[in-house]
Amino acid sequence: MSVNIPGLCSVVGFYLIILITGIIAGRKTAKSGTKEDIILADRSMGVLLSFFTLTATNIGGGYINGTAESIAFDGLLWTQAPVCYCIAVTIAGVVYAPKVRKAGYVTMFDPFQLKYGRKVGALLFLPQMLSDMFWAASVLAALGNTVAVILNFDAMWSTIISAAVVIVYTFLGGLYSVAYTDVIQLLFIAGGLYLVFPFTWTNDAVDLSRVSDTWLGTIPPNYIGMYMDIAFLLIMGGLPWQVYYQRVLACKNYKIARNSTIMCAVFSFFLSLPPAFIGIAGAAADWNQTLYTGEVPLPESRRSFVLPLAMQYLCPLPVSIIGIGAVSAAVMSSADSCILASASVFTKNIYCDIIRPKASDREMVWLLRVSVIVVGSLATLIACTANSVYGLFVLCSDLMYVILFPQFTLVLWFTQSNAYGCLAGYSVAFLLRVLGGEPLIGLPALLRFPLYDEAAGQLFPFRTFSMLCNCAVTISVSLLTNAMFFRGWVPAKYDKLNCLRQRTIEFLDKHELEPMADDTRVTAPEKGDHPEVARRAVKPGSLLTEERDGGNEKL
Repeated sequence: MSVNIPGLCSVVGFYLIILITGIIAGRKTAKSGTKEDIILADRSMGVLLSFFTLTATNIGGGYINGTAESIAFDGLLWTQAPVCYCIAVTIAGVVYAPKVRKAGYVTMFDPFQLKYGRKVGALLFLPQMLSDMFWAASVLAALGNTVAVILNFDAMWSTIISAAVVIVYTFLGGLYSVAYTDVIQLLFIAGGLYLVFPFTWTNDAVDLSRVSDTWLGTIPPNYIGMYMDIAFLLIMGGLPWQVYYQRVLACKNYKIARNSTIMCAVFSFFLSLPPAFIGIAGAAADWNQTLYTGEVPLPESRRSFVLPLAMQYLCPLPVSIIGIGAVSAAVMSSADSCILASASVFTKNIYCDIIRPKASDREMVWLLRVSVIVVGSLATLIACTANSVYGLFVLCSDLMYVILFPQFTLVLWFTQSNAYGCLAGYSVAFLLRVLGGEPLIGLPALLRFPLYDEAAGQLFPFRTFSMLCNCAVTISVSLLTNAMFFRGWVPAKYDKLNCLRQRTIEFLDKHELEPMADDTRVTAPEKGDHPEVARRAVKPGSLLTEERDGGNEKL
């Protein structure tokens, strides 16, 4: 088949608009070049810009293409991600965002490093990095599939080319560039989706009676546990995302962060409706009545193509060009965001806080750019080897739910948590999740939970079970080790993770405005401490104060 020249021109045109917008917006970063400007846009984002960038980030390729794919082949009941993620965003905005923004962190991993130490806190970055790559992969796969429909050649090469565009664009600027391009991308995607879906439903090849018995989907009784497991995964696994908190922390104040997040949740739900309708139309279409020449019915290997195929073959050419071009450009909004999020955490929490605390801003800026290339390349590799966009969309919350959600919640609200509990809970949850298996990445189920089925796999809510074990172990071990060291059951010299020092910092948090008693024991900062831990672990007026203030920077 020949290349669709009008469609190709549409995509190229939208790409150019996005790239030019990113370059112009990135000049704000270039003028200062500091790490806070690049990572947090100098904490200058107002409610409107925050709303646009939060919504555009949430509405990515996995959200759009995945919703259409799931509702077309599995039914409405199994298309949980749009509703569950909107609930997650609302909870994050009302409960988590104000607390994090008031604290003035640079990344969401700062509280871990402040409380548990640099190295233990950095360990929590691993599930975040993997999840960001899964999310970026789902977006890149969706983008590659869309471009493949237009150009009529292999989806893998479409994904690679699309990824190259995303990586170059993200490389050009920091959060300023990403946020301002999100405004353009959200306008494109909202206009394109709502323009397209009425045409797909009114096409002569679409007969909704074909899906009258299947569009809703069914939940067999033995699948209820798995169904609830995925729902909890999507809701609570959608809470601890650096890509979200990067925007929250870039807001001028916590009220803007909260209000823009709630607006994002509402708008995100309404933007899930067009791809859902397009997916139903794709399932109800007789593709033999269109210009589509591929295998009918659509084989499983082409399930993720249902939205671009519907746009291409169920709409008039001008509408198809606008719709496919807009979606192709808009899905970049999530890819650049999650790639930048992982690169930011590595640069700040790993490189700056652990490897080179005295690194200059220029050095960190260039490291951030190199990290963008590395993370983007790994995400591209995953995108080229995965069959299901929706599967990647769900999988990206898996590790966040099982490992990071309970740890993030406890570090913010459970004052007695410590590094021992964190490591124990982390290890137990990771082990249970790995033993439970994951067919999407070819990981066999070595531990078969109750209700295991040879064909369907784990029907027991084992992810939720693993998450609850994470919570229980973290709390139990933290309380036990606190008692062991503070009551003198175990000598302080065996406190290798500085549990005593962590509790001292908590004491200072509670009594920082009160005079300290003469007999209060405050430990000196340990070698390898986070700079802020060192600052707060020193008694005001001590001999260490002058050295501390001169050698450490504020978070």
